[in-house]
Amino acid sequence: MEKNRVIGKGTWLDSVASKIIEREKSLGRDTSMVRTESGLGASGIPHVGSLADAVRAYGVTLALRNMGYDSETVAFADDMDGLRRVPSGMPSWLQEHLLRPVSYIPDPFGCHDSYGEHMSGMLRDALDAIGVEYKFFSAKRVYEDGVLVGEIDKILRNSSAVGRIVYETVGQDKFMKVLPYFPVCKGCGRIYTANAYEYDPKRFTVKYRCEGVEIKGRRLEGCGYEGEADIRKGEGKLAWKVEFAARWARLDIRFEAYGKDIADSVRVNDLVAERILGFVPPYHIRYEMFLDEHGRKISKSAGNILTPQEWLKYGTPESLLLLVYKRYVGSRRLSYKSIPKLMDEVDYIEDVYFGKQKGVTKTVEMRLKGLYEYIHHLRPPSQPKTHVPYNLLVDLAMFAPRGKAEEFVISRLLKYGYKVDDEVLRRLKLAMNYAQRFGRVERGLVELSENERAAVRQLASKILEVKSPEELQHSIFELARSNGIEPQQFFKKLYEIFLGIPRGPRLGPYLFDIGKDEALRLLEPYLRST
Repeated sequence: MEKNRVIGKGTWLDSVASKIIEREKSLGRDTSMVRTESGLGASGIPHVGSLADAVRAYGVTLALRNMGYDSETVAFADDMDGLRRVPSGMPSWLQEHLLRPVSYIPDPFGCHDSYGEHMSGMLRDALDAIGVEYKFFSAKRVYEDGVLVGEIDKILRNSSAVGRIVYETVGQDKFMKVLPYFPVCKGCGRIYTANAYEYDPKRFTVKYRCEGVEIKGRRLEGCGYEGEADIRKGEGKLAWKVEFAARWARLDIRFEAYGKDIADSVRVNDLVAERILGFVPPYHIRYEMFLDEHGRKISKSAGNILTPQEWLKYGTPESLLLLVYKRYVGSRRLSYKSIPKLMDEVDYIEDVYFGKQKGVTKTVEMRLKGLYEYIHHLRPPSQPKTHVPYNLLVDLAMFAPRGKAEEFVISRLLKYGYKVDDEVLRRLKLAMNYAQRFGRVERGLVELSENERAAVRQLASKILEVKSPEELQHSIFELARSNGIEPQQFFKKLYEIFLGIPRGPRLGPYLFDIGKDEALRLLEPYLRST
C-alpha cells in the first residue's frame, strides 16, 4: 500500500476497514459478509466507555460498507457472567446473589426480567438513541439454544491442549487442572465456584464439584455440591480464555477491538481459535480505556461513571459519536466537562464540511469531512444547521430569570442576531439541563500579552463607567487600538475569557446581559499584578 495514501474518507475507520479486507483477501476467505463484533457488559451500570466498544465496531462496519462490502455489527451481551461485586449505589441485597449469573438475578429496578437484561438493555437503549445498528445476541439465550455446542465440544475434547496454550501464553496453570468451562452449580446457583473436571463427549456433559474460588484476593467457598452440567442446555458457560474464540468461529467474526485490560485473554483466544477451532481470529485493534477527570480508571463498582443516558441529557448523539470516532489510540480523560467542547467541535467540523471554515490542510480537511459523515452514519444533512455556541447557551440559561429561562435566552439570541429554529431550541434544552446541573462551563486562564493584559485592566474600569451596551462595544474597539492590538485579536481573547470560545455575540450587549458584577468577576484573575 502506498505510503501516506489517503484511504476512503481519511479516518482511522477507513484505514482499519482497508486492512481487514486486505487480510481477508490474503486468507482467501469469503467477503460477501464481513461481520464486526462488540461485547455488551451486563454486570453493572453501563458507561460511555462500554458504549464506545460497540460504536467502534459499528464505525468499522460503516467504513466497510463505504468500501462496497456488506457488513453488520454483532452486539453480544455477556449476561452469563457472574456478579463479582455489588456496584456502587446498588441495593445491599445483591450481596446474596454474588457469583450468580447476572441473567439469573432479579432486576433491582423491577422493569426487566433480570439484572443482566436491565444492564445490557441500558446499553441497547443508548445504541438505539444514537442510531447504531446491530444484531443482538444474549449469552444466556445462545447457551440455552445450544448455538455454541460444536465449539464447546471441540474445546473440551482438547482441554489439555487448551490448558497448555493458556499456560505457555500467560503463565496461568489453572486450566491444566480443570476444564475451561464454568457450570452453574445446581446446589447454590453460583458460577465460578464449581470446577469442571471431566467431560463426557457422548452425553455432552461435564462433571463438577462446587469447591469455591478466589477472586481478587478474596476466597469464596463453594457449597460442596457434586453434579453434572449439560453443555447443550445453558447449564454453564465457557471460560473467558476460550469464549471469544468460540463466538468468533460460530458467528464468523472478522473484526473485534479490545481494551488493554483484556489483552491477555485476547491473545489466548486468538490461539485457541486458530489451533483448536481451525478459525483464523478476527483483525484486532487495541484501544486505551477512558479515564475519569482525575486520571482514574472508570469503574462500575467505584461509581465514577458517566452513562450514555446522562451524556444525552446534555449533548447530542453526534457529539457522543465524535468522541469515539475522533481516535482510538491514547488514553483520554472523560467527564461532563467534555460535553461542551465536543458540542462545539461538531459545529466546527460541520463548517469544514460545508466549506465555511478554511485554514486546514487538504488531508486534515478530508479527515474532518469523513468524521462528519461517520457521525451522521454516512447520511449527512444537505445543509448546515444553525450554530449557537454551547457555552453561550449555558451562560444565558444561568443568568435567566427563574421560571423564564427559555423565553429569556431566545430573546437575547434574537437580539444578538442569531436565528432561532428547532435545532437551536433542541440545543437550548440540552444547555439548560447542563446549566441547572453543573452551572457555568469551566474554562482555564487565557494567555495574554502585556498589551492585552493592560487593555483588559482598562476594560474593567470601562465596564464600571459606561452607561449602555453600545458604548461598551465601542470602548472595546478603542482599547484595542490604543494598546496596539488588532481589534479582531482582542475580541477573540475576550470571547475566550468570557465564554471559553473564540467567537460569540456582540460583547457589549452580552456583558450587560450577564451584569457588570459577573463580567468583573470573570476579569478578576487578569487584574492581579504578575
